[in-house]
Amino acid sequence: MHRRFDRRQLLHVLMATTAVGAVSVLGGCAAGSGDLVATGALPSPDSAEKGSRPTRTDSVKVGLLVPLSGSAQVAAIGKALQQAAEMALFERPNANLQLIVRDDKGTPEGAKTAAEEAIKDGAELILGPLFGRSLQAVAPIAKAANVAAIGFSNDATVAAPGTYVLGFLQETEVDRVVDLAAKHDRKVFAALLPDDAGSKLVGLAFRAAVERAGGRVALVETYQNDNGILEPGRKLRDAMASSEGANAIDALFVPGGSESLQQLSFLVGQAKIDTQKVKLLGSSGWDYPGVARESRLIGGWFAAPDPRGWHDFSTKFAKAYNVMPPRLASLAFDAVDIASALSGQPKGQRYAQANLTRASGFIGVDGPVRLLTNGRNERGLAVLEVQKSGPVVIEGPPSAVAGGPMAAPRFAAGLN
Repeated sequence: MHRRFDRRQLLHVLMATTAVGAVSVLGGCAAGSGDLVATGALPSPDSAEKGSRPTRTDSVKVGLLVPLSGSAQVAAIGKALQQAAEMALFERPNANLQLIVRDDKGTPEGAKTAAEEAIKDGAELILGPLFGRSLQAVAPIAKAANVAAIGFSNDATVAAPGTYVLGFLQETEVDRVVDLAAKHDRKVFAALLPDDAGSKLVGLAFRAAVERAGGRVALVETYQNDNGILEPGRKLRDAMASSEGANAIDALFVPGGSESLQQLSFLVGQAKIDTQKVKLLGSSGWDYPGVARESRLIGGWFAAPDPRGWHDFSTKFAKAYNVMPPRLASLAFDAVDIASALSGQPKGQRYAQANLTRASGFIGVDGPVRLLTNGRNERGLAVLEVQKSGPVVIEGPPSAVAGGPMAAPRFAAGLN
């Protein structure tokens, strides 16, 4: 029987997968082919309970907690996370790393048991689980064993010292796109956000980002996802009409994904917003090929990882496993890369906080990323513009973020 997942759990997963497409593309299996042989001895899913490489007495053991059972959608994502992690291992043939893969069943209880098993089997670091609530359940188990955990969630509320979230944090996206807008003389900002728990945090991040950029927030309106957009749209239209001169709203933040942008684009038209004067700002949910079909969004900006790294990774993944990966798969690849980068250091030190949170950060599929001592992360994001042909990078990732210089991005060539 499949276990039911609560709405908040699935929200964090689906938000991160919308940029590439539906989760159902994972339905295919990693069947053998000439392409698969070319990648090296990639292990089959049946090897999960035995680890992903033959045991060596000097191997550095790392636990990988992924949902391999439960609902079909979540199990498919879990399988892809495992495959991406294994791909990272075989991209690094000299890394003395052994993955201890455990099925966390997509639940806090399953994640707790999986973490206990991985640590008992010698894991010095935990990678995963996928959901924020599961990571929260793992945290005390890992902390008691003096083992750090790097989860794949984007739920910053569960981050803590020693418990890191590697997912794409919306606050980072908001800060990046607002900062660029301010540098292009946008001074008065408004926002239209969906009325849900996650967007309340986005609203706080938006206000903080505008303040840091030296701008002013004139209006923040929320809407219901059904037919509750008309009244907020009217308020936005009135605010636009009444703002003049130095107080005129010149930037509008409308985050969303493929499932909501048609509605938001309609509102932009209904509110008679002149997008030549008001710069539309979005989120990484805008990052899909069909976004340009919403003609009112053309010219809008959003922050997201530079797509060149993802393109190279997804091409290699598809060649190895005969299926396109979900957008979250790069997180598992990068997590194993982080573990590999530090595996050569002495036991007891390699995954200490000082190393995991090093100032230079790490280079991943999605560009530079730095883990912070509070468990959150900083990413070097690009800014893309919606053009008639689709999203186009107009400014690459910065060479430095709040914590100082970060390593230069690695794109297609760096994944070879």
